[in-house]
Amino acid sequence: MKVHYLQHVPFEGLSSIEPVLIAKGHQLSSTHLYNIPLFPSVDEFDWLIVMGGPMGIHDHETFPWLVDEKHFIKTAIDSGKVVLGICLGAQLIADVLGAKIYRNEYREIGWFNINRQSGVDDTILTDAFPDRVEVFHWHGDTFDIPEGAVSLAESEACQRQGFILDNRVAGFQFHLETTLESATALIEHCGDELDGSRYVQSKSEMLAEPERFMAINGVMLLVLNALEAGRCNADDNG
Repeated sequence: MKVHYLQHVPFEGLSSIEPVLIAKGHQLSSTHLYNIPLFPSVDEFDWLIVMGGPMGIHDHETFPWLVDEKHFIKTAIDSGKVVLGICLGAQLIADVLGAKIYRNEYREIGWFNINRQSGVDDTILTDAFPDRVEVFHWHGDTFDIPEGAVSLAESEACQRQGFILDNRVAGFQFHLETTLESATALIEHCGDELDGSRYVQSKSEMLAEPERFMAINGVMLLVLNALEAGRCNADDNG
């Protein structure tokens, strides 16, 4: 498959996703919005991945390319592409699907458990998520679940952690792709957000157990496998 991804800042790339896609033989292309915000035709890819970033989805004055990006994401969804959004990417997808995006009650940064929702049982992600899993978070905003989508998980700090629509459009508030290196880069560039509030961990807490990153990367692999299989099945049935 041809996979295109949108990257908002230099320090939030595909992380653990990239070697998986390369190993599977997929062709990768990208738009680096902080550099040259040019988008390909939707005919040029099968799968769109929208990464995270420190900006908000309403920051159009500071980041005017957000308007074109939202249009591009909506076109990809309407064209039947597989679309995966992470953190900001999930919020952008929810927004173009008509859901409300707003400040969460708590900033959530660090390692916290998410609890699987029962609706996951009826989706292609049923084997990807255990009932309870510790994942990496870095967000202050949240979203409502888009109409027709299935809620995937909740945490103590944030009730809406993810969704999937039509078994091909998925958004995760949390990060499964993060590695020790990318977490370190996040802390370096966004460390001013580590305010010591209820659900914000320190640098030492976040980096103390490197094996945690390997565990969430394993869940990310299951998610990618499920989305890929769903796409192949859809093509076969089409």
